[in-house]
Amino acid sequence: MVTWNNLDTLKSYDKLKELKGHVDIKEAMAGENGAKRVAEYTVPMASGLNFNYAAKQVDDEVLNVLAELAEEQQLVDKFEELYNGAVINTGEQRLVLHHLARRQLGKDVIVDGVNKRDFYVEQQKKAADFANKVHAGEITNEAGEKFTTVVQIGIGGSDLGPRALYIALENWAKTNGFDKMEAKFISNVDPDDAAAVLNSIDVSRSLFIVVSKSGTTLETLTNEAFVKDALVKAGLNPSKHMLTATSETSPLAKSDDYLEAFFMDDFIGGRYSSVSAVGGVILSLAFGPEVFARILNGMADEDKLATNKNIKENPDLLDALIGVYERNVQGYPETAVLPYSQALSRFPAHLQQCDMESNGKSVNRFGEPVNYVTGPIIFGEPGTNGQHSFYQLLHQGTDIVPLQFVGFKDSQIGTDVVIEGSTSQKKLCANVTAQIVAFACGKDDENKNKNFEGGRPSSIIIGDQLTPESLGSLLAHFENKIMFQGFLWNVNSFDQEGVQLGKLLAKRVLAHDTDGALKAYSDLFEI
Repeated sequence: MVTWNNLDTLKSYDKLKELKGHVDIKEAMAGENGAKRVAEYTVPMASGLNFNYAAKQVDDEVLNVLAELAEEQQLVDKFEELYNGAVINTGEQRLVLHHLARRQLGKDVIVDGVNKRDFYVEQQKKAADFANKVHAGEITNEAGEKFTTVVQIGIGGSDLGPRALYIALENWAKTNGFDKMEAKFISNVDPDDAAAVLNSIDVSRSLFIVVSKSGTTLETLTNEAFVKDALVKAGLNPSKHMLTATSETSPLAKSDDYLEAFFMDDFIGGRYSSVSAVGGVILSLAFGPEVFARILNGMADEDKLATNKNIKENPDLLDALIGVYERNVQGYPETAVLPYSQALSRFPAHLQQCDMESNGKSVNRFGEPVNYVTGPIIFGEPGTNGQHSFYQLLHQGTDIVPLQFVGFKDSQIGTDVVIEGSTSQKKLCANVTAQIVAFACGKDDENKNKNFEGGRPSSIIIGDQLTPESLGSLLAHFENKIMFQGFLWNVNSFDQEGVQLGKLLAKRVLAHDTDGALKAYSDLFEI
């Protein structure tokens, strides 16, 4: 039986606080000591990835206390309760089942007589069958032409995760013969977003997926109407071009406006829904169902590692523990996610939502204020672009920002040339290697403008190549890290009340039900 306790009530947390500043990373990473740490401070992940934390401010003493913290807060036990169907989302009194959609973990979870594992598999099969028929030309437009483009209409979790995954594999798919259809995304209610996408495609040969669990999302329904208008103006029947991914109880579920409906449920939150119909339909159409299945396999393999109570063999748990040490003991307010892979250009944006919407909470699971900081600010850009942008502050600014690098030995496409004695990929890998050491060790200079203090912690996830499996494992790693940190902080990581107030006020503005500052700002926009 697990118990839910605030972080500041734990004896191991008191011990951890005594270790603030315990490790001088500049000294620890210097010379042969640094080489030894790089070799030893590595944990294997799934799909050939490795989590290396040599440049973090930890040693065996810190790690031992972190292990005590994980045990005292029952982190793995809570994970087991989650995937076996406990009501973990206390804010909405819901189960949390995105791991179950990966099919591998835990017991069958039965809700109202429905086996949820079977439900998720059924929807994945439905998406796969539909995609295969589209690719084979069994489902066509009214002129008998094959569909060539699929457009996702959604926002938040209905956009960020699937978009990040599509971009991550787009060039890999083209190189390896898995590019079945081009995918586009419309999310912003700004009409320029939808107009730009519509202007870039042949609408007569395009499918549009309307993604909204409730079927009432303002931005999504507005963009749906925008697209329907474009289809009608092109002389097309919208119902022959539009699909929906929604809940079985939403107003979209049984509508004749859609060629097909795919279902999700309340137990997979939007930011975790890439494994559901939200990601499954568009990725199966874009790359083929087998590629989507490979992503899920990579996630499932990483999930298995997250059940290990030995923190040195559980990379997701270890990353979470180190992050809480940095946030709550070291006092670092941000974390930068820095993928040295152009394919992961939208991955930090997805993690911004996944992390900040999950753990951006100031009350615990019981609605009581907490007396400690919780989720960090997440930001990032791919290297080496970021080096020529915000790395100045990371190296010499007044705040220390923990860094999470991601890098791969080989490129996805394989096209490269030797320039000045090395390939572009080798130059990319050399840059990330140099940055880790530069941040940790710095550089002394009598000219203070050129002095680098160092002592700036980082970790790196390294793999051979970004593939569907390694992408899935990478995503699961961060999802599980966020989950474990939410358990540590004793917050509910699976609701998002913080996004609701603005929605409600926007509806009041559009209904002209305003006064005070709300009316004044409305008048400025002439709404």
